[in-house]
Amino acid sequence: MTGTTRVIVGLSGSLSSLAALYHAVGEAARHRATLVPVAAWTAHDRDGLRPLSELEHAARRRLDIAFEQAYGGYPSGIVVHPVVVNAEPGPALVGAVTGPDDLLVIGATGRRLGRLRHASVGRHCRHRAGCRVVEVSPSELLTRLELPARTGAPLPLLAW
Repeated sequence: MTGTTRVIVGLSGSLSSLAALYHAVGEAARHRATLVPVAAWTAHDRDGLRPLSELEHAARRRLDIAFEQAYGGYPSGIVVHPVVVNAEPGPALVGAVTGPDDLLVIGATGRRLGRLRHASVGRHCRHRAGCRVVEVSPSELLTRLELPARTGAPLPLLAW
C-alpha cells in the first residue's frame, strides 16, 4: 500500500463494526492511509414518524459514538474523512472505494440473524469492491458488550 491508500470501514453500531474500526485504524496508521468510516442509512430505517434528516443525523452520530467508544474521540495522527450516505450498506461501502489500492474493512457477526444480513453485505463487498476486503470477527468480550455499543452507552468495565 502507498501513502495515498484509503482504508474504508463500515460502521453499523454493532460491536463487530467496532472490531472492524480498531483493525481499520491500525491499518490506516501503519500505512499512513486516509481512514474513511462509512455509515449508511436508508428511508426504510424510519419508524414512520422520523424525518429523513433525523436518520442522516443518527447515522452521523453513530460514527461519532463508535470513535468515542473506541478511542475517546477521533484519533489524532491519521486523516479521517467520515462518509454518511443514504444507501444500503453494501452499495455504500463499495461506492466509497476509489481503486484497487484501497482496503475495505467490515465487521463479521456471530449471531444467526445478523450473520444472514451481514453475509449479503460481505458477499456484495467481496464481489464488487474492486479492492481487498477484510472481514473482522468480534471477540467474546465484544459480543458481551453489544447492547451498550448499540445504545451509545459507555462501555462498562468488566471484572474478569
